[in-house]
Formats: sequence, C-alpha cells, structure tokens
Amino acid sequence: MANNSGMQATPPTPVDKTPRTARGRRTLRAILDAAAAEFGEKGFHDASISAITARAGVAIGSFYTYFDSKEAVFTALVRDLSGQVRDYVAPRLATVADGLAREETALATFIAFARTHKEIYRIIDESEFVDPTSYREHYTSTAERIRSRLEAAAARGEISPGAQDVRAWAIMGMNVFLGLRYGVWGEELDPESVAEVAGDLLRRGIAP
Repeated sequence: MANNSGMQATPPTPVDKTPRTARGRRTLRAILDAAAAEFGEKGFHDASISAITARAGVAIGSFYTYFDSKEAVFTALVRDLSGQVRDYVAPRLATVADGLAREETALATFIAFARTHKEIYRIIDESEFVDPTSYREHYTSTAERIRSRLEAAAARGEISPGAQDVRAWAIMGMNVFLGLRYGVWGEELDPESVAEVAGDLLRRGIAP
C-alpha cells in the first residue's frame, strides 16, 4: 500500500509474542495446557478460544497477547508437545550407555509419557490436516534424534553399520504404535515389559 508521498510503505514489523516475565510464561503455559485438553477432548474444529481461556482461567485478551488465532495456538501446541516428549525422554537416556538399551529405555519412557498425555495422539494426527508443516516437523525431528543415537551406537560397535535413517524411521513407527496400543488404548502391560519385547526385536535384527 502506497503512502501519500507516493513511496512504498514499510511493512509492519511482526509483534514478538514471547513472554518476557515469569508471570507471562506461567500464563502461556496455562493456555497451552488448556489448549491440549480442549483439542484433545473436542478436536480442532469443535474447540474454541473461549473454551481454552475458560479452562486456563485467563481472559480472552490474554490469549491474544500470545496467539493471533486458534490455528496459531494449535501450531504452537504441536511443537510444544513434541518438545515435551523430547525433554521427558532425554534425561532418562543420559545414564544408559548401550545404544540398544537406550532405544528400549526411550520406548518405555515414551509409553509412560503417553499414558499421562493421551491427547497427544489426537492432536498430532489432526495436525496432518490443520498444519502439515508442524506434523512433518514433529516426525522428522523425532526420527533425527533416533538416527543420531543409532549412528553413535554404530560408531561404538554396538550395532551393525547400515542405513541408520531407515532404521530410525522403522523404530519410530514401532514406538508410535506401541505407544498408542499400550499408552492410550490399554495399560495391561507395564511400559518396561513392552519395551523389553521391542528391544528383543532390535537386538536380533540389528545387533552385530
């Protein structure tokens, strides 16, 4: 849009909505947690901003301090959940030296996470249609973490050399569906028992 002088107007600078105070970070966290509950229960299309703010116990104006739309909070939530999985699993792997044992621990830990965050499956699945970029990013970043672990394990001689990227996607696929079956649909087996069976498959399939 031109201004009165005939010169091209400078596009507005995007507003940085990152909270700068501890109170702001708490409010943002409350909104994201409420969004997870709302989207997990109702799905994207039936969820509403007013319901999210009611769950969070904040004013609608506070929502717009951090997000421009329902789509924006959904996108942020997908990335937040992906980060939560990463941050939940990583510390538990730090004390496990063997590469194959790490994958077994990662699976058991993810199943435990899924049991307390069952909404993650509905939200991630819906993101394929609501925000395909975030959907793809969630899985590619997860596979990349697994691939890096496998490459390190191969370098130490703990697993055979091979196409670690393909293996990473195969392991991730196994983890996703085991998490669905034993984290969301039923809890009749403890996570460690499920991971032990999956770990046996890995040891027989890719151990040197």
